[in-house]
Amino acid sequence: MIGVVASLKVQPDKTAEFEAVFLDLAAKVKANEPGAIVYQLTRSKTEAGVYKVLELYASADALKHHGGTDYFKAAGAAMAPFLAGRPEIEYLDAVE
Repeated sequence: MIGVVASLKVQPDKTAEFEAVFLDLAAKVKANEPGAIVYQLTRSKTEAGVYKVLELYASADALKHHGGTDYFKAAGAAMAPFLAGRPEIEYLDAVE
């Protein structure tokens, strides 16, 4: 399994729009990607506008498939105007 933590900083007045786009993306991931075991948006309790996406994939192929979907690419373009900087992505290996 492969874990991903994506840290996203969102402009203070754009959080509602960002969440709406992301939740639509998450629904598509959950409906269409059986290899995406966890795909969850979380919001920081201590830093305003900071979100973390917690992701867990069954395999490298599942992660690659996720990044190649049309809906992922479209959501990235739709979310970009709401961000206050580049996303920070960390890749993790599952310990089993």
